[in-house]
Amino acid sequence: MKVLLVNGSPHKNGCTYTALDEIAGTLADEGIDSEIYWVGAQPVAGCIGCGNCAKTGECVFDDVVNACREKARAADAFVFGSPVHYAAASGALTSFMDRLFYSEACGNGGGAFYLKPAAAICSARRAGTTATFDQLNKYFAISQMPIVSSRYWNMVHGKTPDQVKKDAEGMQCMRMLARNMAYLLKCKAAAEKADVPLPKREKTEYTNFIRD
Repeated sequence: MKVLLVNGSPHKNGCTYTALDEIAGTLADEGIDSEIYWVGAQPVAGCIGCGNCAKTGECVFDDVVNACREKARAADAFVFGSPVHYAAASGALTSFMDRLFYSEACGNGGGAFYLKPAAAICSARRAGTTATFDQLNKYFAISQMPIVSSRYWNMVHGKTPDQVKKDAEGMQCMRMLARNMAYLLKCKAAAEKADVPLPKREKTEYTNFIRD
């Protein structure tokens, strides 16, 4: 079992990384592998709604989104982490997730994400964390992913990595999140061994609010 930890900060080893690293260490203690994937510091283009992904299963822009795709398909669970920028996730991570989740839904029926546990974490100097947390969780809810929680909202506070490490409650939340994630993954593995069937899937119904 492996958890893909996505670092959506432009700072590779900054505050968001520090939180993800705490999760990675606890997952290792629970016998779960993980990998921290950095989105990078280069601009990430937003989705243009071209529909190409429905035909090819990949985004028309061949960049970090497509590079991460195979890792996502091979992963058993996810944690997406972001710094708070104007009470929201970073622009790069927002574009990254828009395109990754949309292209998987269009081209592969949500194959990389369907029923895989996921969690969002965010880091901030002071505020904007709950809005960011809510934003990121919406990707998981629409993709039929079990959302993993901690004892409190999954956030850390600090201007520097050293300050984040001093956020005792925030770091504890990261560890509890990792343990809850490990538990759900083990439960899912046990269900598969016991031949518990997956939920029945239906063809998606699309209803427009405005009709002629």
